[in-house]
Amino acid sequence: MASPTSSPKFRHCRNKSNGFGTSGLNVESVGEWLAYIVLSTVFRRRGLLLFAPLVYISGMVVYMGSLSFEGSPSGVVVDQSRPPGSTYRSPLVFEKLWPFMQLDGNRSSNALKKTWHQKLRQSWKPCVNRSFSQAGFSEFTGSNGFLIIEANGGLNQQRLSICDAVAVARLLNATLVTPMFHFNSVWQDSSKFGDIFDEEFFISALRNHVKVIKEVPKDILQRFDNNISNIVNLRVKAWSSPTYYLQKVLPKLLQMGAVRIAPFSNRLAYAVPSIIQGIRCLANYEALRFSEPIRTLAESMVNRMVSNSSISGGKYISVHLRFEKDMVAFSCCTYDGGAEEKHEMHIAREKGWRGKFNKTGRIIKPGAIRMDGKCPLTPLEVGMMLRGMGFDNNTPMYVAAGKIYKAEDYMAPLRQMFPHLETKDTLASLDELTPFQGHSSRLAALDYMVCLHSEVFVTTQGGNFPHFLMGHRRYLYGGHAKTIKPDKRKLALLFDSPNIRWENFKSQMQEMLRHCDLKGSEWRKPNSSLYTFPMPDCMC
Repeated sequence: MASPTSSPKFRHCRNKSNGFGTSGLNVESVGEWLAYIVLSTVFRRRGLLLFAPLVYISGMVVYMGSLSFEGSPSGVVVDQSRPPGSTYRSPLVFEKLWPFMQLDGNRSSNALKKTWHQKLRQSWKPCVNRSFSQAGFSEFTGSNGFLIIEANGGLNQQRLSICDAVAVARLLNATLVTPMFHFNSVWQDSSKFGDIFDEEFFISALRNHVKVIKEVPKDILQRFDNNISNIVNLRVKAWSSPTYYLQKVLPKLLQMGAVRIAPFSNRLAYAVPSIIQGIRCLANYEALRFSEPIRTLAESMVNRMVSNSSISGGKYISVHLRFEKDMVAFSCCTYDGGAEEKHEMHIAREKGWRGKFNKTGRIIKPGAIRMDGKCPLTPLEVGMMLRGMGFDNNTPMYVAAGKIYKAEDYMAPLRQMFPHLETKDTLASLDELTPFQGHSSRLAALDYMVCLHSEVFVTTQGGNFPHFLMGHRRYLYGGHAKTIKPDKRKLALLFDSPNIRWENFKSQMQEMLRHCDLKGSEWRKPNSSLYTFPMPDCMC
């Protein structure tokens, strides 16, 4: 039986050389059919050719919108083809490169012995007191009232709040009450200021510039019926300027005698006058030190790490590994755990951030997140990166982390590449760690100190922990951070290339290491954090 005659409207296009006849176009969707009609009209009416570029771009937008890097909300995958860098295929890359890593490790010199030796660059030294004198800094006199703040978040977010509170107290000429710590549902740590930091030393170190007391005086509390919650809580917007504090907060302080700001995290702008930056320097790098129990155990752990690193002259590398379950869940990235991983991550997201990830209209695309370099690096990926940079299997490594997601599976390849791997659980005994268990901020403080004294520090996911460490290491080591901060967009592409050659991979990693070296001595830009970039405010 003969096929039905096609419409005369399109019959003349069937065998034309322009190639837009239906015999030359495999029409499989309504979108393609509409595009065919539009293009046919354009070529028949040459006056419309002026609009061809616009039509082409619009068509491409519609077409690309019909594809998806991920499954649709119903779980149906529209297109199985995925762009480079959108898929976790690192185990395949490792399988390909592991034999070459083994061969190369036997004949190469360890990068730990030659990385970031003192170069011919300007030498920087801490000079907080000089910063004060240059700014015309005077000693603390009198008080306009009492400033009470609540530091929220984890260890280093609390540290940020404390240092900024000291600066605001100086700005307002106020007496600072030792900051209270908000109990965080994620961190689950009930520690007080004195459990983590040396409170007496903090008060003493600041005595000439900011008056700090442990508690609100009884006569002040009596004004508020002996209830600190009755003291007015000022809602200060994030990143407020010194002018805002002088115009809005100071009048309230003078009127009431005491004010609260809770929460206080990120409540002071980065860009402030040098006199305020100077007090931030003093608070962070000189006045804040960990409590005696933390310092004692941390010092023992550092000594043990140095002793275990005799093959490299006492030098070791530290890695801040952010691959805990809550971090993996929050990132919305997918790895190779299949349906079980998907189910576990859904439960973790609902437990920690109820409803946040299921809001109407919210579309989560793990592939796009990975391509953008936002996925937490797995232990395997960190290991491959460092082996490519030239750190061989004799490299002593300290891993700072919480409870790693499926640690038995994910940590195995990292230990395979770096057998001299330590954590706080291997460096310290169970008896030594028992007083710290259940207190995540105190455990994080131990990690902080061991990382601080390492030859090389590796950050894998950002956050306050590495930002403070980078700044602290610049402050201690002549202005150079000695930090590896990987280009995770580039890594996403390389780890999605199972056929990549070892020499090519190694070349890319060594170039990444060189770039980290060059970026190690950066100065603070106007809107950057002094806690990450202490030059030139805290150093000279």
